[in-house]
Amino acid sequence: MPFITVGQENSTSIDLYYEDHGAGQPVVLIHGFPLSGHSWERQSAALLDAGYRVITYDRRGFGQSSQPTTGYDYDTFAADLNTVLETLDLQDAVLVGFSMGTGEVARYVSSYGTARIAKVAFLASLEPFLLKTDDNPDGAAPKEFFDGIVAAVKADRYAFYTGFFNDFYNLDENLGTRISEEAVRNSWNTAASGGFFAAAAAPTTWYTDFRADIPRIDVPALILHGTGDRTLPIENTARVFHKALPSAEYVEVEGAPHGLLWTHAEEVNTALLAFLAK
Repeated sequence: MPFITVGQENSTSIDLYYEDHGAGQPVVLIHGFPLSGHSWERQSAALLDAGYRVITYDRRGFGQSSQPTTGYDYDTFAADLNTVLETLDLQDAVLVGFSMGTGEVARYVSSYGTARIAKVAFLASLEPFLLKTDDNPDGAAPKEFFDGIVAAVKADRYAFYTGFFNDFYNLDENLGTRISEEAVRNSWNTAASGGFFAAAAAPTTWYTDFRADIPRIDVPALILHGTGDRTLPIENTARVFHKALPSAEYVEVEGAPHGLLWTHAEEVNTALLAFLAK
């Protein structure tokens, strides 16, 4: 299997599993919590059919990548992404992040610039700043909320994932219509296969402050979000994000949950392909 080494922990290397398919302009897809690069399958198929080269990789601690106990912060995640881009020598690339993966996109552009990057897309994003503070009243929740997530993951991450995916896909509305029990089970299995340390460390990165990163986005951008997102509510994320980045193309998918890559794949793919074609 293909791996890219991004670091070292004690006697073992930290390797990221990746897949690289197709030809044409490269599109790098960066997954969300607690999934893997395979969560992009409905977008990967559409992009390949449209003539793009599609690269997915599993973030450290997730999927088939190494499961280290270090490096769970967006500076390191962005450095890992930079290593992927440099190792594959990608040029004129499009970075597409989903949920937690949008943080890599913002921090990469802020830290490494856009010499290799043509466009960026933020799907169900966590920007600009999830933490509710005195100077950020639009934040989604106080730090205690995220501390509670960490505690629940440490207590029984498998039970946590079951509840998490209920709201991730809005199963009370979409199960049996827009998503099957089998697809939900696959998401749970993917989550369970990731590392225990990453599962608890990841939520502490969600309240990273990206407000200083946003002005450095100097390439065409897409912000796309579901109005029914219970995980990262649109009023705390995409709508505030768009005000901070008014040049971005902005799309709201009516009624879509956080996991809209699967439940509303047609709407997502239509908007993404139209953005890429411009």
